[in-house]
Amino acid sequence: MNAMKTIERVDPGERFCRAVVHGDTIYLAGVTGSAAGDVRAQTRDALAKIDHYLEKLGTDKSNLLTVQIWLKDIGRDFAGMNAEWSAWVPKDAKPARATCEAALASPDLLVEIIVIAAK
Repeated sequence: MNAMKTIERVDPGERFCRAVVHGDTIYLAGVTGSAAGDVRAQTRDALAKIDHYLEKLGTDKSNLLTVQIWLKDIGRDFAGMNAEWSAWVPKDAKPARATCEAALASPDLLVEIIVIAAK
């Protein structure tokens, strides 16, 4: 018989939780930056929020497992987002990553980042 694992729901809102922790795995909901600014500013802001939630949950970006990045316009914004990403992600702890283009929840948003990390 398997022991039940506890599921912790962090900052629950009306439709979703900001994060869910199951065992030693952390699932962050899509994180956006402030809707003001270009993709570099929005990416920096989103990455700072990710740092905040990871720290709050007892880990950091060196424990990233996988990341999904959604860009409003991949042709225009891929290089700018990557510049911020490359400055932020640890060189020796890069996660598996996918980047796609998608219509985001607000027309002012340029980037959204989804993270799964280990504790």
